[in-house]
Amino acid sequence: MLEMRDFHTASDNEIRAGQTTDVYFRRTVEILKKKNIKKEVLAEFTTASLPSGYPWAVFAGLEYVVKLLEGIPVNLYALPEGTIFSPSDSEGVPVPVMILEGDYKEFAEFETPALGFICQASGIATKAARIKKAAEDATVLSFGVRRMHPGISPFIDRNAYVGGCDGVSSILGADAIGIRPTGTMPHALMLIMGEEEAWKAFDEVMPQDIPRIALIDTFGDEKFESIKAASTIKDLLGVRLDTPSSRRGNFARIVREVRWELDVRGFTKVKVYVSGGLDEDDIPSLKEAGAYGFGVGTTISNAPTIDFAMDIVEIEGKPLAKKGKFSSRKHVLRCGECLSLKVIPESRTNESFYCCGKKMHSYLKKYLDNGKIVADLPNPGEIRRFVLDQVQRVSL
Repeated sequence: MLEMRDFHTASDNEIRAGQTTDVYFRRTVEILKKKNIKKEVLAEFTTASLPSGYPWAVFAGLEYVVKLLEGIPVNLYALPEGTIFSPSDSEGVPVPVMILEGDYKEFAEFETPALGFICQASGIATKAARIKKAAEDATVLSFGVRRMHPGISPFIDRNAYVGGCDGVSSILGADAIGIRPTGTMPHALMLIMGEEEAWKAFDEVMPQDIPRIALIDTFGDEKFESIKAASTIKDLLGVRLDTPSSRRGNFARIVREVRWELDVRGFTKVKVYVSGGLDEDDIPSLKEAGAYGFGVGTTISNAPTIDFAMDIVEIEGKPLAKKGKFSSRKHVLRCGECLSLKVIPESRTNESFYCCGKKMHSYLKKYLDNGKIVADLPNPGEIRRFVLDQVQRVSL
């Protein structure tokens, strides 16, 4: 029995030991070992659909799976982390984002955590990418860790960042990425000290390399408070509106008014940041009204997961899959122009396939060879740049 903890969080060692698996996998392994059955299988990870009818998603969480299976005698192939993909190719064949092969009982217990890693990581990265796509050159910050279990705050912020967020709020999340955490000031400071005194104290106490962004909506009107903040703090970078939904009315109009009043008084360099219950559909009108940056919380941290499943498609080299699944080993080709994917069976690998007038190339990469890591794992910044390059070439 596992030692119970105050916060009910599994440790890395417990995850690697298969303690977070569904119990039926452990029972299956017990049966196979008792009956001395050794079967080499090939399993693939696919999804049948995406949340809310999204046309694409971002594949994330691969690094966790590689580290989970390191040292286990299996081979792992996958799309590079950060790849934008659709559930199926143009002919309706599901796109495998990962392929795993080996003696089934060696990796059966890891199906549950492997799926958990990529389902949630891909969901968070996909929502972050969609919001960043809507925001274009505007700043997007991940503010959502307070809505989720604190034990996974680094996981949330890491995948929000690789999906396209420009910064994250949690200390451990930023540490996992290798960047500095980003934040302004809480309403609590305003309530305890009063707005003007809080702004002054922040400016006096915080090091000069911490951006001066004043929270302006605790008590008064956003327009007049923004003018007061800009007049009070020298080198003020921006003002943040976190106006409650019950007081917003037309939020874009409030932003436009604040921007206008700052500009006519010469505070053209003071930027307007907004936060509070934002989603991708809110971004364009607020940006057009003059918002420079967006703090996005729950819609990223609680993003709908990508519903991947792992299925055996080949046993001892022979195609075999349950109904509803496509059997046999597959290869995934990608078009370098439109980023579309094509799935082909092993028997057609000697053929050439073309898209956008150019030859498509194999896109699955080997990451584990008999449990040994055989490919570089890019850092979060490299994955993020890869995602953003692709995001520019697709539509929401």
